[in-house]
Amino acid sequence: MTLALPDIRAVRPGPIAPRSALAKLAAALLITLPLILSVDALSALTALVLSIPLLLWCGLSAREFWLRTAVLWIAAPLSAVTIALYGQASGAVLFDWFVVHVTEGSLTLALATGLRVLAIGLPAVALFATVDPTDLADGLAQRLRLPARFVIGALAGMRMLGLLAEDWRSLALARRARGVADQGRIRRGIGMAFALFVLAVRRGSSLAMAMEARGFGAHDLPPRTWARAAPWTRADTVLVALGALIPAIAITVAVAGGTWHLILGPS
Repeated sequence: MTLALPDIRAVRPGPIAPRSALAKLAAALLITLPLILSVDALSALTALVLSIPLLLWCGLSAREFWLRTAVLWIAAPLSAVTIALYGQASGAVLFDWFVVHVTEGSLTLALATGLRVLAIGLPAVALFATVDPTDLADGLAQRLRLPARFVIGALAGMRMLGLLAEDWRSLALARRARGVADQGRIRRGIGMAFALFVLAVRRGSSLAMAMEARGFGAHDLPPRTWARAAPWTRADTVLVALGALIPAIAITVAVAGGTWHLILGPS
């Protein structure tokens, strides 16, 4: 049962942003999971090219997109360089010094690794960037029929994560006011981390008692009500279908090109 409350959430531009959080989760999983079965450049490049429309339609501004994916743009070339220098040697040797062995095979594997990091990471980050935790919890409970107690508890925990940064800042200011934060950064960091852990446990206990007092721990008899509905539209189905179509085309192209190599299969 749901209650008809007005939707006051900010609407982002683009056809993907207003889609169901559950549809975004399903699309991200469908895109990423098949791509980890093989390490070849052709399937990764194909999936990356096919994912460009999703990246453009996700509703992120250019600044948001580059800030959220900055780690991937750093990790992809670093992983490729590492594989190129220290990966499995095969084919003609291009450079050899001490533990560094650069071969044609290691360069091919490095290119495939870098492209795969981007092909897996970019769609996942772009799709999850516009997911609201409350929408995801509503979808998991109302659509997948997950236990309401588990879903609401996880949602409350996710909401509390945003307080950790503010707690860390408050602890630092308090210790500095007492004159115990002027030296010993490592020791100070360990002490603050332990204090933050204790504070998080106390806040979690208080939150659990408050939720129990409000009936969140009761059994779903009578059926629990939800403030907002979690509808599933045709556009959500289209998004999930696109999430399944992208890796299907990428794998088909790789198999046709003879580059597909199943990691879990026989070598």
